[in-house]
Amino acid sequence: MVPQKNSVLWIGRLISIGILFVLLTTIGCAVKGVEDGQAGIKADFGKIQDQALKPGWHFFNPIISWIEVWNTKTQELKETANVPSSEGLISSLDVSILFNVPADKVVLVRKAIGRYYVENVLEPYAREAIRNVVSGYAVKSLFNDSGRQEIGQKMLAFLKDKLDDKGIIVQDVLLRDVRLPAAFSVSIENKLRAEQESFQKEFELKKAEKDAEIEVARAKGVAQSNQIISGSIDENYLRYLWIQGLQSNNEQVIYIPTEGNIPIMEANRFANKNSAPTPKQQ
Repeated sequence: MVPQKNSVLWIGRLISIGILFVLLTTIGCAVKGVEDGQAGIKADFGKIQDQALKPGWHFFNPIISWIEVWNTKTQELKETANVPSSEGLISSLDVSILFNVPADKVVLVRKAIGRYYVENVLEPYAREAIRNVVSGYAVKSLFNDSGRQEIGQKMLAFLKDKLDDKGIIVQDVLLRDVRLPAAFSVSIENKLRAEQESFQKEFELKKAEKDAEIEVARAKGVAQSNQIISGSIDENYLRYLWIQGLQSNNEQVIYIPTEGNIPIMEANRFANKNSAPTPKQQ
């Protein structure tokens, strides 16, 4: 009977211990949610698991485990830097760097760099890229779109070469704003003003040339018209006009050609004839 009782006691103790263990683990259990565009990193007893947690609900015991949620979406890092150009002029640049850490790289970044990878790695490399690339260009390159695009592409290539192997993917580099040196800004404004004045003078010159062409064309038209009219007036035409004038009762002045090419004026002939006194009136 005694051995049977002892076995029952041992079984009861084991069941109690099991229930106690389940209660302890259940009471201390926690849950962490991982959304789309995120990845989870779990560690048990301080050792990070090699596989990232996928979106969903994940249970863990905070006494022995922890879970970090990492953003895998595209993020923006804004940097402002004062950098010298190839001429030694200091310009202020506002730069945006678009980046992300893919879900399959979060564990690598967490183990090799840590959770503060932006402050510890990305920002220093971004500042170095700005200084190294911009210093090789003249200030005027920052003022035009083609130059700014070329600078952005070189900065992107520099960052990708430094960060791709570390698990940080740089997607694009954008130059948001460029503040040029005061002296250079004044010279650019003067240059633009001079170009505008030059364009205005060129416009006025072309307008004057066009107006002159119009006046010449008008003069040519008048000359050709006069030439046609003078060519059509001959002695017979003038005689015809004279005869028409003689037959008219209106007072007219008619010029007729003579053999000496001296005009003779026939004026108010009929009026003088009618107003002359008769012998009886005299």
